[in-house]
Amino acid sequence: MSTKRAHRGRTGFTTGACAAAAARAAATALLTGTVPDAITALLPNGQRVTFTVVDPELRHWSATAVIVKDAGDDPDVTDKARLTVTVAWVATPGLFLRGGEGVGRITRPGIGLAVGEPAINPVPLQNLADNLQELLGLYPAINQPDPSKLPPPQPDAICLRDALPPLSCGWEVTIAVPGGEEMAKRTLNPRLGIVGGISILGTTGIVRPYSTAAFRASVVQAIHAARAQGSDTVVLTTGGRSEKVMMTLWPELPETAFVQMGDFVRTAFDAARSAGIRHVIVGAMVGKLTKMAQGMPVTHAGKGEVDRALLAACAQEVDAPAEVVAEISAAETARFAAERLAELGLAASFHRALAQRAWTTLRRKFWPGRSRWLTIQTIDFDNCPVARVSDLDGKKP
Repeated sequence: MSTKRAHRGRTGFTTGACAAAAARAAATALLTGTVPDAITALLPNGQRVTFTVVDPELRHWSATAVIVKDAGDDPDVTDKARLTVTVAWVATPGLFLRGGEGVGRITRPGIGLAVGEPAINPVPLQNLADNLQELLGLYPAINQPDPSKLPPPQPDAICLRDALPPLSCGWEVTIAVPGGEEMAKRTLNPRLGIVGGISILGTTGIVRPYSTAAFRASVVQAIHAARAQGSDTVVLTTGGRSEKVMMTLWPELPETAFVQMGDFVRTAFDAARSAGIRHVIVGAMVGKLTKMAQGMPVTHAGKGEVDRALLAACAQEVDAPAEVVAEISAAETARFAAERLAELGLAASFHRALAQRAWTTLRRKFWPGRSRWLTIQTIDFDNCPVARVSDLDGKKP
């Protein structure tokens, strides 16, 4: 099931992509009476990928399908996880989603999901709904069950009423990951207040091996290629979302100047120095930016925690109330700080304070020298630019 990308190691698929594919396979069984051996599913990035379906089961009003996750060359704790999805007819029209065995549940704010909900991020959730919508379009003549003979959705199901075409019945989709609770012990989920299992994640559907030597080599190669093609500026981002924002802010730069460094901060800055780059622009959200402000050479979640004292100091600097500073000191995520301060109208000043700390640390540890320039651009969780800190004062190098 895995794909290959030159020089970056073998890519794999996210838990979200696997869950969407399993849901599509199970729903196909309900509509056709046969569980397919393989299913071609739509990924969030628009690609279509064929997954092998294992251990299918078709019952009277429900069907279950399993997709075994292949994480490629990324040492992901969820590699080989069995994304198990059951789709069942229910009496109420619409689409209803549940987290089953091995899927975590949110118990604290600051994750971007409501407390009490299963840990299924918005992009995978939408991707699952898109796959089921598309599938229903392929089978316009549906023999729906009599709603009076069907059970209602479970009380803990999330209702996505507009996610399916109007039907007299609805679908309840339950995502489970057998063994997920044990897998989650090797992640930050318990510390973040996600209990009972793993998170269903993924913004593109593809897992790229950010933590491999092959990816580090690709970052170095991309920076040297940008310089070789005439650019003395590179824009370093931590992933695809931040890169898209940065491309809109610096449209005059060639595409080759934009490099996704992933978690490898020191690798990227070392390569920029050796390549003769004069101006480094960094685009990041608060979590990764906090770790840069801490001076961490690798910002992967498994390499260290965010410095809550640093976040609290930023909050104090922008005159946040003492009780809010205390909350941030006790929270486990940078996102909590950003969201809490945004509620008080302090988002821009907080982002600027954090960006200034990141700028100072990166300048000192990884990017010294008067003949070089550094710009930090912060991005919020809605993919909007917030604050910028630079030693260029609006001038180009």
